[in-house]
Amino acid sequence: MVRLRFLILLLAPSMALAENWSGFLVDSKCYASEERNVNAADTQPHVDSDMNWQVRFCAAGTKTRDFAVVPEDWQSLKFDPAGNARAHELVRQLARKHLLRVVVSGDRNRKTIQVRSISVAP
Repeated sequence: MVRLRFLILLLAPSMALAENWSGFLVDSKCYASEERNVNAADTQPHVDSDMNWQVRFCAAGTKTRDFAVVPEDWQSLKFDPAGNARAHELVRQLARKHLLRVVVSGDRNRKTIQVRSISVAP
C-alpha cells in the first residue's frame, strides 16, 4: 500500500501538467514573420496590426510543416515535432487550406507545446 501511494505521488505531477488551448492553426514561420513585420519604434505593435488578416494569411495548409496555435491573445504557441506531425495529418485529412480553429492538449514549455492531442474545434 505504501509503494502504491509513492508511485501515485511520482506520477501525479506529470498528469497534472496537461493544459488545453483553443485558437487558429497557423504556419508558425509565416506567423512569426508577420509578427516581426512592425515598426521598430511602435510600443504597441498588436494595436496597429490587423491580427485577423495575419491569421488568415498564415492559415495552415497541406504544405505546412511547422505549426502553431494562435489563441485569443494573439501570442502564438509553436508545436513540438510530434505535434507538427499530428497537425500535418489533420490538415492533410481536410485536404485544403482554410482558416481552422483547433483545440490542442499538451504540456507547455515556454512558447512551445508538447502536443498530446489536436482536434478541430466544435
